[in-house]
Amino acid sequence: MQAKAVGAYAGHAISDEKAFEDVTIEVAQPTGRDVLVEIQAVSVNPIDTKQRQTQPATQIPRILGFDAVGRVIAVGDAVTSLMTDDVVYYAGANDRPGSNAQYQLVDERLAALAPKNWAVTAAAGLPLTGLTAWEALFEKLAWQPAKNANAGHSVLIVNGAGGVGSVAIQLAKWAGLTVITTAGQSKTTAWVKDLGADIVLDYHQDLATQLAAHQISTVDSAILLQSTDAYLPIVAPLMRPLSTIVAVVTNAEPLPMALLKAKSLNFAWEFMFTKADYQLPEMATQGMILAKMAQLADDGILQPTTKKVIDGISAATLKAAHASVETGQMLGKLVLTAPFNA
Repeated sequence: MQAKAVGAYAGHAISDEKAFEDVTIEVAQPTGRDVLVEIQAVSVNPIDTKQRQTQPATQIPRILGFDAVGRVIAVGDAVTSLMTDDVVYYAGANDRPGSNAQYQLVDERLAALAPKNWAVTAAAGLPLTGLTAWEALFEKLAWQPAKNANAGHSVLIVNGAGGVGSVAIQLAKWAGLTVITTAGQSKTTAWVKDLGADIVLDYHQDLATQLAAHQISTVDSAILLQSTDAYLPIVAPLMRPLSTIVAVVTNAEPLPMALLKAKSLNFAWEFMFTKADYQLPEMATQGMILAKMAQLADDGILQPTTKKVIDGISAATLKAAHASVETGQMLGKLVLTAPFNA
């Protein structure tokens, strides 16, 4: 089956006219545990921009896109959890063609029914950031994923206004944690407070001094969603002994891990594609997490983090979307809606 799509043939700056091209691709019918989804909306994440920039030259266009909402139109012979006409949402896998196409194959274990009470533009902004936030909080930091289950404990979320931070604040608050985050502008401060942050630190100023003003000397956990190189040395002294720091952004230089030794601090990476990349049995947890977050969304506990919507999915609109994300100043998430190449 043929599908319209947006592809990249090599890594280019987003200003280059060849950064993206409108293409037609072949999409196979689903087999095994795959479902075939007709895409309704997608979002753009920093990983999209990084993979586009570093794409090796190829004769077959690379289809990016790691967030989607769409309707299941066919299922493989081993599928048990989804059926045709289900509206699903997912982040997919890093090593398969992405969601910037009319139709996409995705493993059922990585998908779940989309929130029923949210528009597709809201749901499309949740999977990748939501999975990253959930895994960081409840797998890497081992906080309990239940309402008010972690009262009396704290988490410091560096860069709370971005895509992952916007979900992490809400999940942490639901789970009973005292949420401390960083922001640098009045609009981002207002946004993170609206999401439930208890304390907002100005990242332009010394974090320890600001924490002391709140009678806080150490925090019980931390999630670094901005430069790990810059923030690990800043955050390590703020940690309670025997606590854990989770980082999402790849370091550019060797990290000063000796800073963690005296307090026996733990350090963990969070990369939500690991489970699918290595075909781990745990990949099924991602569908379960998405189902849980959909319930939280429908119950009004999670609010959408989509802040910008672009109509139509094409080389031109994806170039505009990538340009916005590459500024590093995005508040929440950016979503594009079908049709494709209209």
